[in-house]
Amino acid sequence: MHYAPGLEPCPLPYSPFKACTVPRPIGWLSTISAQGVANLAPYSQWQNLTFDPPMVMFAANQYSDGRRKHTVLNAEETGWFVWNMCSYALKDAMNITAMEWPDGVDEFERAGVTKAPCIDAPGPRVAESPAHFECRYLSTTRLRGNSGHGWVDVVFGQVMRIHVKDEVLTPEGKLDYAAIRPLARVGYHDYTSFSETFTMPIPGAEGAAAAGLEGKA
Repeated sequence: MHYAPGLEPCPLPYSPFKACTVPRPIGWLSTISAQGVANLAPYSQWQNLTFDPPMVMFAANQYSDGRRKHTVLNAEETGWFVWNMCSYALKDAMNITAMEWPDGVDEFERAGVTKAPCIDAPGPRVAESPAHFECRYLSTTRLRGNSGHGWVDVVFGQVMRIHVKDEVLTPEGKLDYAAIRPLARVGYHDYTSFSETFTMPIPGAEGAAAAGLEGKA
């Protein structure tokens, strides 16, 4: 099976595009508007870019009528956004924030999660999340789509502060994935969470590569 997206009809009942790029971390992002309205929304097109300094990105498709997502607008207006790690225990709250709420609605309240103050970012973070990144907004790249909904804002940020709850750390100082069960998106309306990991160092690696690029830098 093969086809050219946009030129040929998909021969499957559901597009395999997103289903092939799995698992995708959940970018559960909190922001605040210039008017002081808090916003919380999940993005499955989220990733880290580099580690020295730590930088991240997320991609937000606009609405079919051309409106841009509140997360993007708030980040551009205030210069900040916050990533909140989504665990299996928070999956239902995250799914509520995926709904398209009217302007002015506080998704923290609708999802039943608690606002915790940030140190640098002006908006709140999800108190129940096991880890957070306070991210300073860097830039937005807009990519043209074939439809109104296809247009996408790719937002870049630098991680200025990292929060990790002590109770999700192992005695060695690593994240306890078995306790967290991080949530990720796969295809369609399907998600996954994981607790099992295995270690596989790069043969012959030295320096930062030997440390998995996760040393003190």
